[in-house]
Amino acid sequence: MKSKAIIIGGPAGLTAAYELLIRTDVQPIVLERYDYLGGISRTVQYKGNRMDIGGHRFFSKSDRVMNWWLEHLPEEKPGQAEREDDVMLVRGRKSRIYFLRKFFEYPVQLTAATLGNLGPWRTVKIGVSYVKAMAFPIRKVENLEQFFINRFGRELYLTFFKSYTEKVWGVPCHKISAEWGAQRIKGLSIRKALLHFIQSSGKKKQDIQQKETETSLIEQFLYPKLGPGQMWEKVAREVQEKGGQVVLNFNVTAVEVKDNRVVAVRGVGPDGQEQRYEGDYFFSTTSVKELIAAIDAGGSPAPQNVREVASKLEYRDFIAVGLLVDKLKVSEPGGKAGELVRDNWIYIQEPDVLIGRLQVFNNWSPYLVAEPGKVWLGAEYFCYEGDELWTLPKEKMAALAADELAKIDIIRREDVRDSVVVHMAKTYPAYFGVYDRFNEVRQYVDAISNLFLVGRNGMHKYNNQDHSMLTAMTAVDNIAAGRTDKANLWEVNTEQDYHESKEK
Repeated sequence: MKSKAIIIGGPAGLTAAYELLIRTDVQPIVLERYDYLGGISRTVQYKGNRMDIGGHRFFSKSDRVMNWWLEHLPEEKPGQAEREDDVMLVRGRKSRIYFLRKFFEYPVQLTAATLGNLGPWRTVKIGVSYVKAMAFPIRKVENLEQFFINRFGRELYLTFFKSYTEKVWGVPCHKISAEWGAQRIKGLSIRKALLHFIQSSGKKKQDIQQKETETSLIEQFLYPKLGPGQMWEKVAREVQEKGGQVVLNFNVTAVEVKDNRVVAVRGVGPDGQEQRYEGDYFFSTTSVKELIAAIDAGGSPAPQNVREVASKLEYRDFIAVGLLVDKLKVSEPGGKAGELVRDNWIYIQEPDVLIGRLQVFNNWSPYLVAEPGKVWLGAEYFCYEGDELWTLPKEKMAALAADELAKIDIIRREDVRDSVVVHMAKTYPAYFGVYDRFNEVRQYVDAISNLFLVGRNGMHKYNNQDHSMLTAMTAVDNIAAGRTDKANLWEVNTEQDYHESKEK
């Protein structure tokens, strides 16, 4: 009989399932908690409009990931997207910061437009504090505030990073580990941003690979015509066609561990009955907090210190409000009133509103918008599951988003035509609280020989989509090679050139 791999959901889980099918004789069974695929990389449909929860640029410096995506959804040829759905669009990247009711380029560029928006006094303060940070950097960087100050200077940090970052995480920057900045921002700095601006001026468009460009500075990316969920729905179909299984609405409640091996998982299936799946390999993309609790429920609990750390791990949750509007009030500097701005998303740095980020879905793909001429927005809020914002009735949440966007002159309140509210729990694994003890959990799970933690929540690691996929691919590499050490899974996205050093 074939070996079996039991996979607990998520895009990384579907990646692992597909890789197992094409590279090994292991049969995967994917257990998905919800009635949709892709986790946060899903596409939400509402009256013909489609929402991308969180925004997913399909870009990676890993050739392996880029080729994998294009194998499933090829890059469109001229006019092809008008006739076929299963294609990738090539989209221009545009992200800006909205502050002082004005647009600033992101990453921040010290151009004449930026300096004009800031004014002479604030510009001088930013310049002086940046020079000071370069001349006298903080030697022992322990928290995110220190990380930002060393990269950008205190004044630029206070102007463009502090408010938004604290909206995202709900805690002061000095209470967040510097590891978050090292992972998410990597090599980005004022020097690199300026160098990129100079080098790209007058240059022809780069190819989609953009190998020499810092990820935060890329100029274009791939995007599924119908949103990110289209990719994972396609992969799930291919997994099933190749002999794998995908079970929706299956909630794993117990993971049975014996002699440092997982032997089975139990859970409630779509029919409401408990089911049990035995296997030879097990992949988990569920949150570490839930995984350790499930091992406890499986009859062979983790050590007390591991249960303590896992139970106290924190997550930031997410609310997306889709707003259909006639037109925008805000426009491009020097542009026509009501004309659509070019941004994929806008970081809202204004401290007088709760909204953290705004997506303009028209600019991700025009096929996400049902009615031509309308503007389809995604207002994003960060919260904790169960707090005041999370429990706000949906109609009040939608009203809050519309009111706040009107308050900061993005839209006119009377132009809102429809709305929808989507909640996503455990969107961002947090790098504070007991996170400094996470290694205790890692040591325990790594010792379970046939258990592989992959993906963002599976590893409690704020990975992008491509990094999450690479952890799954690496786990399958290990199975195919008979490798038992799992250090290479944790090395994905720990260094700026992970894609080069790991693939050569």
